[in-house]
Amino acid sequence: MDLRVVGFDPSIIETLHELLDFPDEAEKTQPHPSRTYIRDAKAMAATPADVKDCPNAYVVVIDMPGLKQDQVKVQVEERNLLVVSGERKRENEKDQGVKYIKMERRLGQYLKKFQLPENADAEKISASYQDGSLTVAVERKPPPEPKQPRTVEVQVS
Repeated sequence: MDLRVVGFDPSIIETLHELLDFPDEAEKTQPHPSRTYIRDAKAMAATPADVKDCPNAYVVVIDMPGLKQDQVKVQVEERNLLVVSGERKRENEKDQGVKYIKMERRLGQYLKKFQLPENADAEKISASYQDGSLTVAVERKPPPEPKQPRTVEVQVS
């Protein structure tokens, strides 16, 4: 049964799941994916990103509307894994007597992970956030210089 037919907004169910998200003992011992894994997978699928291959760098542009600059985190983890994350929470308006009639703007976690190529310089990463878009530039390492042929002196015997 589609809950929208009876006037029930499905996003409320997702919000309730996020609010009540705590692992129980049975979940810790069973081999199925954890709630954290599933939540991260959903966040990664819902976070739009563009990846550009520029001449001197790799550039990633991620839409993260509604976040402030201090809510966005860019990290490089082991094995050259670039992780971009942030979280948008609902504003606390209950004290003011505000009730939502409709909620369509995205709440929750933004998450995207990128495996950096071998020629990416993980020490030279810059990030800027403007108008809800995060731009991360990862410079390329200079190509290795080609080895010059070595001249071997020929000895006369």
